[in-house]
Amino acid sequence: MAHLTGQERARYVTRMFARISRRYDLLNTVMTGGRHYAWRKRATGMAVEGLSGPALDIATGTGDFAFDLARRPEVTDVVGLDFTRDMLKLANVKASRQELSRHTTFTAGDAHALPFKDEQFICATVGFGIRNFIDLPTALQEMVRVVRPGGRVVSLEIVRMEGRGPMPKLLPLHFRYVTPWLGSLLAGDREAYTYLPKSVENFLSATEIDHAMSDAGLVNVRHKKLGLGTVAIHIAEKP
Repeated sequence: MAHLTGQERARYVTRMFARISRRYDLLNTVMTGGRHYAWRKRATGMAVEGLSGPALDIATGTGDFAFDLARRPEVTDVVGLDFTRDMLKLANVKASRQELSRHTTFTAGDAHALPFKDEQFICATVGFGIRNFIDLPTALQEMVRVVRPGGRVVSLEIVRMEGRGPMPKLLPLHFRYVTPWLGSLLAGDREAYTYLPKSVENFLSATEIDHAMSDAGLVNVRHKKLGLGTVAIHIAEKP
């Protein structure tokens, strides 16, 4: 991946997620031991607490983060955006099945150039997606642009572990070798689930994401680590 240009990497990732779209939800559940449900519910609650209005979910995939937002009483409606149309087709099917079609709209688009007006949403969320952004500073600036003053930007993401103890060494090894095996077994795509651990190894730590959010102009930046430190919810506010 290191030799690819930004546009080439974007096309590669789009094709990869299209291939695994029908097994994506199953693999998420298996790889997190089902904990992603609780993590997502916690993150969406933090995103909208004390606010009221429309919400935006970026890199929405098959829509689960958007659905959790739509169930919150503070949220009037949700727009879910993703660059992979195969994922969005599944999101629309799930919205109908869960009777959430009236409250959720899914659209294809680029996180680096959001097709929305300034200060449109009470929050912009992204679940397990920011490490796939080609230009994180630009994507964060776009999230800040479309969020209302006092609104929030929230990320739920697998992060590079920090520290010198055994866990920062052992868990990445588990992720590197077990995840491709699971991807091959359950999704029939070892290549995709080899890319995913590598994307974590090359990504930021929780502290570095704090700095990136601050650099984008957000304030009150903080994070909560989960999953033995492998996952973090980041929350920040637009001044």
